[in-house]
Amino acid sequence: MMLPWPPRKASWTTLGIVSATLLASCSPMRLLGPRQQLLSEVKLEGVNRTDRDALASLYRQEPNRKFPVPLLAIYNLGYTFYSPERAEARLAATRAKYAALIAEAKTDSVKVGKLLQKRERKVQHQQQVLEQGNAIMRLGQAPVVYDSTLTSVTADQMRIYLRSHGYFRSRVAASDTARNRRVTVTYRIHEGQPFLVSQLRYDIADSAVAKAIRADSSRSLLRVGQAYNEELIGRERSRIESVLKNAGYYDFRQQYVTLEADTSFEPYTVRLLLQVANPPGQQAHRVYSVRKVNFVTDAGLNRFGMQRDTVRRNGVYYLAYNHRFSTRILDRKLSVRPGDRYSLRNTIQTQRQLSGMDVFRFAGVNYQKVEASADSVRFGQLDAVVSTTPMKRFQETTELGGTYVAGLPGPFGNFRVRVRNAFGGAEVLDVGLRAGLEGQYILAQDSLREEVGNQLTTQLGVNINLTLPQFLLPWHSNELFTRYSPRTRLSSAFTYVKRQEYTRTNLEFTYDYIWQHSGYKQFILTPLDISLINTSAFDNTFRRRLERQPNGQALLRSFQSVLVPSANATMLYNTNDFNQTQDARYLRLFAEIGGLGRSLYTRTDELSSGRIGQQNTNIKVYDFVRLSADYRRYHKLTPQQYVVWRLNAGLARALTRTQIRDTITEPFRSAAIIPYDRYMFAGGGSSVRAWLPRRLGVGSYRNPQLVRSESIEQPGELLLEGSLEYRFPIYDYIYGAAFTDFGNVWTLDADPQRPGADFELNRFYKEFAVGSGLGLRLDFTFLIVRLDFAAKVYDPTQPVGSRYVLPKATIFNAASSNNLRLNIGIGYPF
Repeated sequence: MMLPWPPRKASWTTLGIVSATLLASCSPMRLLGPRQQLLSEVKLEGVNRTDRDALASLYRQEPNRKFPVPLLAIYNLGYTFYSPERAEARLAATRAKYAALIAEAKTDSVKVGKLLQKRERKVQHQQQVLEQGNAIMRLGQAPVVYDSTLTSVTADQMRIYLRSHGYFRSRVAASDTARNRRVTVTYRIHEGQPFLVSQLRYDIADSAVAKAIRADSSRSLLRVGQAYNEELIGRERSRIESVLKNAGYYDFRQQYVTLEADTSFEPYTVRLLLQVANPPGQQAHRVYSVRKVNFVTDAGLNRFGMQRDTVRRNGVYYLAYNHRFSTRILDRKLSVRPGDRYSLRNTIQTQRQLSGMDVFRFAGVNYQKVEASADSVRFGQLDAVVSTTPMKRFQETTELGGTYVAGLPGPFGNFRVRVRNAFGGAEVLDVGLRAGLEGQYILAQDSLREEVGNQLTTQLGVNINLTLPQFLLPWHSNELFTRYSPRTRLSSAFTYVKRQEYTRTNLEFTYDYIWQHSGYKQFILTPLDISLINTSAFDNTFRRRLERQPNGQALLRSFQSVLVPSANATMLYNTNDFNQTQDARYLRLFAEIGGLGRSLYTRTDELSSGRIGQQNTNIKVYDFVRLSADYRRYHKLTPQQYVVWRLNAGLARALTRTQIRDTITEPFRSAAIIPYDRYMFAGGGSSVRAWLPRRLGVGSYRNPQLVRSESIEQPGELLLEGSLEYRFPIYDYIYGAAFTDFGNVWTLDADPQRPGADFELNRFYKEFAVGSGLGLRLDFTFLIVRLDFAAKVYDPTQPVGSRYVLPKATIFNAASSNNLRLNIGIGYPF
């Protein structure tokens, strides 16, 4: 008699059989043909001086990607459920079904049109399934079947690359090794010694061209002693073309520039001869000047039977059916002037200046040659036509949506109106209205365990911005900044916030000067930034709760009525694009000084903070300085894979100390106080993502009265933080990220009530909070939706020896301070 297996043993055996069956069915070998082999690995050996990544980019075949997602395994899993016969049958049935429906519709063109659209959508989808597999297969990657001919092509491409970079005696050998139908390809490189440039000579038939090239020789990319490099030679030819086009040679092309290399002299040396030929049948290159400039401000508009009205200013003819734009403003944007030599730089500068005004949909500069006389060999003339097409004068934008903050959903609405050329001087006027309900995190929770849950906040706001396409100054200086696209921006905003604990308003006005030094560098100077913050209602219960915190007086001061006058400057350098697809750098420097001369218009003492919201209504002014630097580096590994890192630092400090007292009966004491919103904060979706926004810090201090360490905001005076992130594609528009963040904020003065909060050189490096996580990014080109999941790794506010908190991480446990954080945002974090 055979006894049955024990239930536990039976379940494990069944699981083992199912797992073995799935593993066998997911083997990539079952997808290969009788004589096909799977490319499993590619090796590159012998590379010492050459760019290894450049050589690897020449691979015509690469193995299936395994990190961070095993794409081949995903493809095989999908193939388990895929039947090409069934997919082909569905496609045939769909075509037959719609053919019958279209026949039934007969002459009903509307119905036939709808049926054709539906048929096209379904046929396209089913055709994709037939050609590329089901949805799971398309998430993965089909097995890479080894092709020896592609290996030979790759080796040839490597030989060409090495020789083009000066390794004329290099050798490339390719071999493949097969085992169990898996192939490993090895490329063995023998670089040899590179050939160096020992001599650089010029042979230029046109003496005027030779003079222009030699005048700019300091910027030449070719130097004696450097390795021979055909890529540099190509770039030098393009540079010479640009130099001559900027010197008036409108017809010049880089095809006139050739370069001969001679290696017959000393070993491992090459002599370069750069030649510039004349145009066929001519003795010299022709130099062009601009004879006339026409500026059409309404190109594309055609009113039959009517002629455009012409206005002349500074030798330029402005043509339009109706002159809506100030010719004085447009004249300052023109770098192409009558009588000047033709210049490609000035042409591009004019197009950039006009496009940057945000009033034209299109801006272009075209040239037409003026018929020259027979004896005019060296000189010619051009007529320039500057054409612009205005944008719509009025543009309205309405947004209705929702937010999810602090575990609470809330609706919001935005209404924005943009008026272009508002007053005839190419100004841009923006008026925006906002109303919404937004979740707010717990502001304070103490040892009494009072239930103060997250709640919705009412927010109302209005802002008005006016941008002028020039510097608004009491003296004439715009000519000095013309090529830098100068702008003046006047902004005002009013914000109203109502919560259960308080009602707060903020009135702000800024006056900015903005100029674009280059395509990558921008400066913003704000000589006036003034805001008035007022708390009109303040709940006494909430006030008492804040008073019980060790830094409660600082938190209470954030609800004072404060006037913040300041001036600031920003320098921004960015070589990236909107979607961050470049190998690029980003640097932002910011400096602000505020409240200068506070003693002239404010009292030198401060009453008890406990009276805020009651009879203490006098407006406070604090003087301060604030500095920050943000550097980011974007390393492009492949067209869709990046390693990105960021370092961010900030400092905020009072210029003079303030005499304060916490209660009426206490004596005054001196404290370094600045406006609350000028403090430094860490934590949140664009900072250390494992912590709640503005809740990280300060230092290693932990409030023993708090149930949760992140119950209140943590303002600091010194900020140090950084991030490292790896970005990779997953499927179509879905991208992934793996990241690690670190950082903290500190105070500059020691506080006996908050030990460990101040910055000390002998321990600050031990107080960096660390968080790591994974993210998803939905890249819709015009919009990037970001979801980042982060967990705490190292928490400096925990006791020494218990700061490594990753094993304590929880999911879906909002009461835990180590709960996994979900950050939802628009755009990349940095």
